[in-house]
Amino acid sequence: MELIQSIKEAGVVGAGGAGFPSHIKLNTTVETLIVNGVECEPLLETDKYYMRHFAEELIRSIEIVGTHLKATRKIIGIKAKYKKEIQCLEHAIQKQNSKIEIKALESFYPAGDEQMLVKEILNLSIPPGGIPLAVGAVVSNVATLLDIEKSIQNVPVTSRVITVTGAVKTPTLIKVPIGTSIKACLDLAGGVLPTLYAVILGGPMMGADCNMAAIESTFVTKTLGGIIVLPEAHPIITSKRLSFKHIINRAASSCIQCRMCTDLCPRFLNGHPLWPHKVMRAIGNGEKSLEAYESALLCCECGICELYACPMGLSPKTVNQKVKQMLLSSGYKRKVTSESEPVITEAHDMRPYRKVYSNRLIARVALSEYAQIHLDDLVSYTPPQVTIGLKQHIGKPAIPCVKTGDVVEAGQCIADIEDGAMGARVHASISGTVTVIENAVVITEGIQKEARHD
Repeated sequence: MELIQSIKEAGVVGAGGAGFPSHIKLNTTVETLIVNGVECEPLLETDKYYMRHFAEELIRSIEIVGTHLKATRKIIGIKAKYKKEIQCLEHAIQKQNSKIEIKALESFYPAGDEQMLVKEILNLSIPPGGIPLAVGAVVSNVATLLDIEKSIQNVPVTSRVITVTGAVKTPTLIKVPIGTSIKACLDLAGGVLPTLYAVILGGPMMGADCNMAAIESTFVTKTLGGIIVLPEAHPIITSKRLSFKHIINRAASSCIQCRMCTDLCPRFLNGHPLWPHKVMRAIGNGEKSLEAYESALLCCECGICELYACPMGLSPKTVNQKVKQMLLSSGYKRKVTSESEPVITEAHDMRPYRKVYSNRLIARVALSEYAQIHLDDLVSYTPPQVTIGLKQHIGKPAIPCVKTGDVVEAGQCIADIEDGAMGARVHASISGTVTVIENAVVITEGIQKEARHD
């Protein structure tokens, strides 16, 4: 079976968080395939686990995907401090007589952002609003490539390895079926320690806030790589929970226009016309012109401006996020001129000196007490019921191809995509009986639950 068709049938999407359908992303040719092994968000251990324990499968997948893309170079970007992971990859490369390169990077945030990765590895700045394809590259996450390797063997995406850490009794790596409740995942880590807590789905900088009341009704998706528990009063949580009205009021009353949010912005340092301090000025002054806000469309929402740079504790990232939603919903298009944006985007001269190194970031955002943990044991668990979302990807929701009362086997397709639509198939993650609800398929009475160490 053709690679793209195998990927499509397996429902593979970008597992690094974006969820872009891989059969669309890889349906091209490029000069360079870049593999994202950086795992730059603090506290996460998932991709490092993959590289230590599935290095041979990863190298095999990179070779297959690289050949499909007609890439002349295949490069793994990884932090230099991941010495064990690099050793495992080098051994697999040598064993398979591969020409794959390893590029060891400094430990800074957000080194795993695809635009940062392209700059670090190829020394090219992607044009503003562009994607790596603009400079002849495709960037793919480690977990995505392992899902692709399985797709070649006709194994669909039905489970995720997740880092469960933070204020839990036993920080743990878990492997669970897609659709497992967040509460079940927390139980596998021995439960939470604080009486009042919040859960971040993803990394602490860019992840989504999930409150205590929602953990039983929130479920694992194809893109989830981390579950982080923090006390409810932790500064990351209080920042994420500010009302937008309060954020605007604080911008109007407290922004000192120091430019720190802009001067440390990774996209600005890559040469993009993104000025968070100007957006803050505009929203604080009640500016009505949409043009005053358009640079926010270039924001990658990494959170450096908000959680690290701003001396006043303001929220430039959240402002950019809301402004982007406003501009996109109004149909506004960013104006591009050859004068303001030359074909070659030049990085800022100070870029090498303004990188936010991971150890400083961890201290600044008050995560030091959770950071000195190395996870290697994997706990696998299969629940008696899963709730599988129909939109775990960019694009349109998948359409159920099963009905309430149907009995399905694990790995069976339960929701498909329309011909020509952007989206991804969804498969049963356990065997059992189907109940179709709004935006999801519930499967009950699956495999007997188990907990074991792999």
